[in-house]
Amino acid sequence: MTLEILKADELAPFRHGFFTRLGGVSSGIFAGLNCGPGSSDQTDIVRTNRRLVVQELGIGADDLATLHQVHSADVLTLTTAPGTPRPRADAMVSRCPGLGLGILTADCQPVLFGDAEAGVVGAAHAGWKGALDGVLEVTVEAMVALGAERGRINAVIGPTISQAAYEVGPEFRDRFLAADPGNTAYFTDGAGDHAQFDLPAYGLARLRRAGVASARWTGHCTYGDAGRFYSYRRTTHAGEADYGRLISVIVA
Repeated sequence: MTLEILKADELAPFRHGFFTRLGGVSSGIFAGLNCGPGSSDQTDIVRTNRRLVVQELGIGADDLATLHQVHSADVLTLTTAPGTPRPRADAMVSRCPGLGLGILTADCQPVLFGDAEAGVVGAAHAGWKGALDGVLEVTVEAMVALGAERGRINAVIGPTISQAAYEVGPEFRDRFLAADPGNTAYFTDGAGDHAQFDLPAYGLARLRRAGVASARWTGHCTYGDAGRFYSYRRTTHAGEADYGRLISVIVA
C-alpha cells in the first residue's frame, strides 16, 4: 500500500512529512507503518517501515535521526544521525544537508520547524509535559543559535490528540494553572471534576509567544481516526497490549 504523507506548504522547500499509519508492513495491532523501535513489534518489521520512510524522502537509512524520547525539554544540535543507544532528548535541530530529523508520536504533538533562508530545521516531540516545560521554545532557540531568525521560522504541529478526546483530572489542570493562571483558556469542563485539555491550542500559543513567523496545526486528531493514526490513549481505552508510533520527519 502507498504511504500517506501529510505535508505543509509552510515547510517548503524542505523535504518533510507527517506520515500516517497507512502503508507499511506491520500487522495486527500495529497494522501499517509502525516506526517505533520502542514498541513490541518485530524489529525487522520496524526497520522495513523506517526504510520505506527514508526512501520516500530520498535520504539514506543512516541519515534518519531519531531519539529516545523522555518527555523532556532537552534539544540536541546534530550534524549526523546518532547511533544506538539513541540519546535521551525530545527535540533536534540541524543545518546539515540531507539529515532527516524524525519524531515518533501516538497522541503527543510532532512539531516540525524550518527557516528556509538559513537552511535550518528542527523537530520536537511535545506532549503536555514537554510543552509545559518549554521544549518548543528551546527548539526555536537552538535554531537561532544555528543562524535561523525567529521571524523566519515556520512551525507546523502534525496529527495529535484533540481537546474532545483528551480528558484530564483536576491535578493535571491544577499543574497548568499553577504555572500560569492564563492556561485556564485551554480547558473546558468535562464530566464531574474532570476537564478537556486542548493540547494543540496550547502548543500553538507557546510557539506564537516564541516569535515564530507562523504556527499551524494540521487539524488531524490521532484518537478519533483509528484507520490513519496510532493513539496511546485509544489503545489504553481498548485494553490493547501495545500501540504503534507515527513518524514525522523534516530533512535539512
